[in-house]
Amino acid sequence: MARSLNEWLWQHEFWLPPGITWEDMQESEDVHYPQPRDLLLSIPFALILVAIRCAFERAIALPLSSKLGVKDKQRPKAQPNPMLETFYSTRCKNPEEGELISLAKQCDLPVRKVERWFRRRRNTDRPSLSKKFCEACWRFTFYIISFFTGLAVLYDKPWFWDHRECWTGYPQQPLQPSLFWYYLLELSFYWSLVFTLPFDVKRKDFKEQIVHHAATIFLISFSYCANYIRIGTLVMVIHDASDCFLEPTKIFNYMKWKKTCDSLFMIFSAVFLISRLVIFPYTVLYNTYYYSMEIFQPFFGYYFMNALLIILQLLHVFWSCLIIHMVYKFILQGTMEKDMRSDTEESDKDEEREKVREKEKNGIAYFSNVTSNNYIQRNGSEPLHNRTHLTNGHVKER
Repeated sequence: MARSLNEWLWQHEFWLPPGITWEDMQESEDVHYPQPRDLLLSIPFALILVAIRCAFERAIALPLSSKLGVKDKQRPKAQPNPMLETFYSTRCKNPEEGELISLAKQCDLPVRKVERWFRRRRNTDRPSLSKKFCEACWRFTFYIISFFTGLAVLYDKPWFWDHRECWTGYPQQPLQPSLFWYYLLELSFYWSLVFTLPFDVKRKDFKEQIVHHAATIFLISFSYCANYIRIGTLVMVIHDASDCFLEPTKIFNYMKWKKTCDSLFMIFSAVFLISRLVIFPYTVLYNTYYYSMEIFQPFFGYYFMNALLIILQLLHVFWSCLIIHMVYKFILQGTMEKDMRSDTEESDKDEEREKVREKEKNGIAYFSNVTSNNYIQRNGSEPLHNRTHLTNGHVKER
């Protein structure tokens, strides 16, 4: 069964253009082609990157965050309550009003205290500011290294300047060692992101991130197996260009350097929109869809490659809409409030609302006391210290 499945999966009709078979892709002492088994090296390399990341965050990023004044908020902890904790962990983290009333009766607590318990419990699970800072530092370090590595590898390659060269001699394009290590670096990094996904900061586009990581891994792996190395390197360099500005924008935002953060955000927005909505469609999509047809006829690998690239482009459009919306708010308000993808702590607004309610109630009570005293004064039974005695023995109201 496994053998037949393997033979079906690696049919040359799926991976290679018409007229080319795997026999034409045989290696020799001087010529080396991409081999699917090489991709297995990305798994141990991804684990090595995870270990390097842990060491980097503990030894460099975390001490740096304290030196730069990145402080975690003091979050009030939820009081121990086994019944509420069981409901929180097994059923729902954000119960509706009916469930809150039912839980309040079971715990013999006011509904408002039960609601506050769930809010504080949810805030406990949210990542701290220092965690976000460390994650952004690690990604910034990698993207800088990856981007300049890509430029160093591709600078002297003909297809970097003339995109038609991506298909010259395809698929019999020898694999150069520099391209192999560049591919392995990128693929290992995205596998490491998948491994740490449950522990990383979860944002509002968490599902889109999963789709993005899966599409990227499939795209890198398939492009390697089908020897789309040249087009794949262009995709990776284009993506790393804007990410180099995204992560420092987050870092300065966590440091509360608003002007620097706003400036970097505008630079990032421009680089992202140009690279993902202009350069990527022309350099990659148009290249794979149109220029490749000058060399070979469409086949399964052609359609599959373009489908993955279109998925990436749809995600580019999705994120571009968020960025444009943030830029629009920035132009109107003059400052960037927050990352729309971030999950805001409920205490930032709800706890303040509760304090306002408390003040309003106290104010109403104080006002009622004052008005009642005034009512007493108007009826002539006010305290003696509020009266002034005249020389004729009469009393004058103050």
